[in-house]
Amino acid sequence: MKFNRSDINKVLETITAPGEGTSLIESKSVKNIVIFGDEVVIDVEIGNPTLQAKKKVEVAIMKAIHDEINQKIVVKVNVKAAANKTAPPVQSMQSLSKKIPGIKNIIAVASGKGGVGKSTITANLAISLAKMGFSVGILDADVYGPSMPIMFDVAKEKPLSVTVNGRSKMKPIENYGVKMLSLGFFTDANQAVIWRGAMASKALNQMIFDAHWGELDFLLIDLPPGTGDIHLSIVQAIPVTGAVIVSTPQNIALADAKRGVAMFKQDNIKVPVLGIVENMSYFTPAELPENKYYIFGKDGAKNLAEDINTTFLGEIPLVQSIRESGDVGRPVALQENTALEEAFTTLTKNMLSQLVKRNNELPETEVVRITTMSGCSAN
Repeated sequence: MKFNRSDINKVLETITAPGEGTSLIESKSVKNIVIFGDEVVIDVEIGNPTLQAKKKVEVAIMKAIHDEINQKIVVKVNVKAAANKTAPPVQSMQSLSKKIPGIKNIIAVASGKGGVGKSTITANLAISLAKMGFSVGILDADVYGPSMPIMFDVAKEKPLSVTVNGRSKMKPIENYGVKMLSLGFFTDANQAVIWRGAMASKALNQMIFDAHWGELDFLLIDLPPGTGDIHLSIVQAIPVTGAVIVSTPQNIALADAKRGVAMFKQDNIKVPVLGIVENMSYFTPAELPENKYYIFGKDGAKNLAEDINTTFLGEIPLVQSIRESGDVGRPVALQENTALEEAFTTLTKNMLSQLVKRNNELPETEVVRITTMSGCSAN
């Protein structure tokens, strides 16, 4: 399914809001257009504040896109009343044009598929960076399945409030030299988080901008699986320096990992992909430490990295102690002079090499910016 902003604009040129004499495009009522794979999100401001008028515009946009472009497009329309026609455009996230003060690099750790060990990689990557002397934080953005509080043995902790420049902010929880915030600190462990995307995005926005992260060399963002609302909210809210994609060697995981890479490389996102990590590369039983059994296939992520011209960052074996260490809240990278520590150190060094190359050769990443004339652009 292929469509672009031009296709969406042409459709919107045929729609007029109730009481308006010109189309949504001509009246500059369309504020945001974001295309995200087979999904399009459109923000519209109209002069008529009634619920009936808002619903009419929403239905008209959805019907026109389905009729004129493709029935399978997932269309999300946000219609609000314009408080003042002369007022500047309202931004959907708190600080679209600003960095988070004190944070040098923001690294998103993502996976197309769930269950590939993305959070395990994030936790141990953070530990390896901290052991190298970097100041590190983790934002657990997996709002529906937060796991960092357990992995860092801080599940019972609650962030405190601190006053910074006259404002009350959250103080991240810290353990093993890593600061972190997670929705898991604010919800009952036995209660499911049943939120729509907008509510989840608002919670994330608070953990990003209403927290006192201090000076950080790295903020790692543990994203949920897939390519959805949370991912879009993150790239709209903060300038992500680069992304690390996690996969297992099996074909079904690789297919989803490829989609994850494609998401970050889209023209309206343009977040540099630092590389791919292959987790659960092979199984080594404790009683046969020299043996390798390729349960999920061999070199799958390495071959994918070559196919899509992306760096292969390293492989992590399927070892029982990795799972056990995460379950007891002591990431395995904390261990000294072990093969697993060496594996995560190699992974971390490779990521740092790609980050240095990215920062030397590419301009700083900006948030996804929305323009009223051409839809979405990532400058």
